Amino acid sequence: MNTQKETNQKFARESYTEMNELVLPNDTNTFGNLMGGRLLYWMDICSAMAAQKHCKNVVVTASVDNVSFKRSIKLGEVVTIQAQVTRAFNTSVEVRMEIFAQNLPEGTKVKSNEAYYTFVAIDGNNKPVPVPQLIPETDEEKKLFDEALQRRELRLILAGKMEVKDAKSIKKLISTVKTV
Repeated sequence: MNTQKETNQKFARESYTEMNELVLPNDTNTFGNLMGGRLLYWMDICSAMAAQKHCKNVVVTASVDNVSFKRSIKLGEVVTIQAQVTRAFNTSVEVRMEIFAQNLPEGTKVKSNEAYYTFVAIDGNNKPVPVPQLIPETDEEKKLFDEALQRRELRLILAGKMEVKDAKSIKKLISTVKTV
């Protein structure tokens, strides 16, 4: 088992957060499906908890990546949201979530969504503060950690905060695609 080398580093697993919610009538639309806004609300809460565990600080939502709704979640199902920090930058962290819908009487569990949220750690004056670096351990954590830089650059480009020419990891990805 790895040990932390410095106190300003944390393992990805330390941020793992799981939240369960029962879909009740006031959570649904006229078709008996969970409203998308309600799911986004729950996702924001769960991912913020994972971010705060990692940062040991208050965080604010900085961005929400594309959230696609692969499957409707029905009235009476249990929503399980699993969140974990995938990478830490200077003052921000990326959190990945997987969302599952469970029909408890039938014993089924189906993945319905996946998303990435970014949070910034702030102090009492709402100023960004440094966050601990992330130590990925498993192959999956290492893969998500490496890919997080590409996702970050894409977010910054789309927000107008970075020029494509300055996005080193995306350039590398594009040059790899061109050679295939």
